[in-house]
Amino acid sequence: MAQFAAGKKALGICDRCGFQYLLSELKPLTVKTRNINTLVCPTCWEPDHPQLRLGMYIVQDPQALRDPRPDISYDTSRNIQWGWNPVGLNNSLAISGLPNKLVADGEVGTVTVTVS
Repeated sequence: MAQFAAGKKALGICDRCGFQYLLSELKPLTVKTRNINTLVCPTCWEPDHPQLRLGMYIVQDPQALRDPRPDISYDTSRNIQWGWNPVGLNNSLAISGLPNKLVADGEVGTVTVTVS
């Protein structure tokens, strides 16, 4: 087994910014949970980002249902009221069978101002 000196006052250069630091202050940089053999200063050091681990772990996220049942109220929930210009049926395409159940309802009132 190799033995190394203590190196309490040893200097090292940051692999990212190039500034000189104590060798004991430099931190290893990891990408995707792997050490990439790069020592960086505390200013340049960044933790391993979780988004880089996408695809490393199996995620079960099923979307389909077993034995689904169709919506029996499909026709009533999809009954579209074609109302525009400004209210009511504007059948510019001359499509037959479109229901017109939209009715405009409004009032005109008065505003009184009291001056004291």
